[in-house]
Amino acid sequence: MAFDVDMIKKVYERMADRVDTARNVVGRPLTLSEKILYNHLWEGTPKESFSRGVDYVDFAPDRIACQDATAQMALLQFMQAGKKKVAVPTTVHCDHLIQARIGADKDLQEAINNSSEVFNFLASVSNKYGIGFWKPGAGIIHQVVLENYAFPGGMMIGTDSHTVNAGGLGMIAIGVGGADAVDVMADMPWELKFPKLIGVKLTGKLSGWTAPKDVILKVAGILTVKGGTGCIVEYFGEGAKSLSATGKGTICNMGAEIGATTSTFGYDASMERYLRATGRDEVADEANKIADYLTGDAEVYQNPEQYFDQVIEINLSELKPHLNGPFTPDLATPVGEMHDKAVENEWPLDVEWGLIGSCTNSSYEDLSRAASIAKQAVEKNLVTKAEFGINPGSEQVRYTAERDGLLEIFEDLDAKIFTNACGPCIGQWAREGAEKQQKNTIVHSFNRNFSKRADGNPNTHAFVGSPEMVAALAISGKLDFNPITDKLINKDGEEVMFDEPTGFELPPKGFDVEDPGFVAPVEDGSGIEVVVNKDSKRLQLLEPFKPIGTRIEDAKLLIKAFGKCTTDHISMAGPWLRFRGHLDNISDNMLIGAVNAFNKETNLVKNQLTGEYAPVPATARAYKEKGIYSVVIGDHNYGEGSSREHAAMEPRHLGVAAVIVKSFARIHETNLKKQGMLGLTFANESDYDLIQENDTFNFADLDQFAPGRQLTLEIQHDDGTKDLIKLNHTYNENQIEWFKEGSALNLIKKENAQ
Repeated sequence: MAFDVDMIKKVYERMADRVDTARNVVGRPLTLSEKILYNHLWEGTPKESFSRGVDYVDFAPDRIACQDATAQMALLQFMQAGKKKVAVPTTVHCDHLIQARIGADKDLQEAINNSSEVFNFLASVSNKYGIGFWKPGAGIIHQVVLENYAFPGGMMIGTDSHTVNAGGLGMIAIGVGGADAVDVMADMPWELKFPKLIGVKLTGKLSGWTAPKDVILKVAGILTVKGGTGCIVEYFGEGAKSLSATGKGTICNMGAEIGATTSTFGYDASMERYLRATGRDEVADEANKIADYLTGDAEVYQNPEQYFDQVIEINLSELKPHLNGPFTPDLATPVGEMHDKAVENEWPLDVEWGLIGSCTNSSYEDLSRAASIAKQAVEKNLVTKAEFGINPGSEQVRYTAERDGLLEIFEDLDAKIFTNACGPCIGQWAREGAEKQQKNTIVHSFNRNFSKRADGNPNTHAFVGSPEMVAALAISGKLDFNPITDKLINKDGEEVMFDEPTGFELPPKGFDVEDPGFVAPVEDGSGIEVVVNKDSKRLQLLEPFKPIGTRIEDAKLLIKAFGKCTTDHISMAGPWLRFRGHLDNISDNMLIGAVNAFNKETNLVKNQLTGEYAPVPATARAYKEKGIYSVVIGDHNYGEGSSREHAAMEPRHLGVAAVIVKSFARIHETNLKKQGMLGLTFANESDYDLIQENDTFNFADLDQFAPGRQLTLEIQHDDGTKDLIKLNHTYNENQIEWFKEGSALNLIKKENAQ
């Protein structure tokens, strides 16, 4: 389906002039990423060359996408902005609040029954403010965006970290917090530090068991979960051109797991095929007119070391299938090397579940390749050893796959076909027996595998692989099964082997769907009233945050987080998703997954007022009630993972004035700034070790808060001694104004009122 074609045409009409001007201003050939960035400057025609990783730049994105869990808070904030309609095309997608339990129909109806208040709120707000609404069951946001909205050379932001999936169609698509989306909805510039650039040259061609997923699994192993922070990853080369558009999307999608700002590919024939197959001939025709501007300059790709900050080269012909995990998406293991590694680390070898889907791998191509393995299992008389679950990416994919018999193949193996929604990938999975917390292994085609993420069990060892590899491992029931070399025993006692997977880049009969699930907004929504019940447990109108001020004295340590502290640790998903529109209720999950450095336990910290140990949220509320600010201390890459701004809003709501860490994940650092908090880093990382359990903090020179100027922190220890340390920050003048006003939204409201 083609949406917003006139907007796309305007982007293309100006692109040649702006890119040519930028090339002259910068004085060299440009990467694709730079072309898109310079074409979307808020100020219009480029006038200066920006320094990567240094300059903050204002951009004008083309569109916004929000999923239901984050849309609630984003739209609650937008309602305060004083605008009658969103300034750019915006959509809301209901995909997070549907729990996988029995099967698609019953699970979807259960979600509608349980979350009708939220769905109705989102539908009415969307209708009022000119926002496209995708109903529950319509599909996973990023697959729906790829099918309907993504376009080569465009720029979009989305309130989900995997917005980056749209790079599969040559976009610069970036995950943000809801407050960032509100800026753009309210016709304000969107600010981003001009990214550094990582070039990934792909040579050769995938074959056999190796899939596009293995490209990003390999890259994650090289760069680690923080190696892409502050960077755009741009893929190029003949190998890149050989990949399908949805395969490119898979690679870009999981770029979020290396901390990348986003990832993208240049426009090519596979993108054109996908645009036409999804009913967007007009977009493909327009893209063809400026095709040279929708990829990097030839000189860049011929000599990438001169134009990228880092270059990685991968030969797809030599790339092996990988499994990444457990507990982190960057622990990469070639499939053939899994046995020894698993035994050495005591990872359970029996696979209990194989899960295929999520926004990363739920396209028609993904399902067809996995189905080719499932079909072989039926034909070769094999018994599936693990349980099987499938989440199609959209109603269009599901309908087409059902028409073509793909879903029936999985059902022949007793697979559960879940709703077109996120499901187990985000912890929306009622897995039987998970509460027993037994040690076990699952394999899935998702993007993340942090502890507790899929089923709430900290002892579930989750491994990430391609859909076809997940299918093979689920059928074999063994983590160390290598389908390239290993045999299985079928019902008749015969030894059989899998043939290589096969699939279809696009449906041979074309895509088809009866009801895609889209609801267009009315032209004039001024008469629509959005009602939020004051007694609601799910929704709560927001009150503006008051400025923290420049005198922070005797602030108490709330928690010193030990090791990995992702947004899942700071604000868990799963059952807590039901409170995403109610700030006070969801704040009861604040930091309950973080490990306390002093007792190595979760959700148990010392209340300095009573001397007793209590849950983190309760302790924060106790300090807040007494008018005392608190401080959170963290390790490296703090806030890794989801874009969820609740991980920043909850601490702000419960009186946390500052989060001080060794390093931040990009989105979380921005979210803290947007909510008027202090997000700071140790000038000397070893100062983390100075923090003691009974510490209080004084900010000595916050009244001199300025760009590039370190802040001084006085740490008062329980024994009467003190330490004076320096803290770094990345705030610019505008962001310091957010802090002074209490939040970025407060500043928007102030400016709109003038």
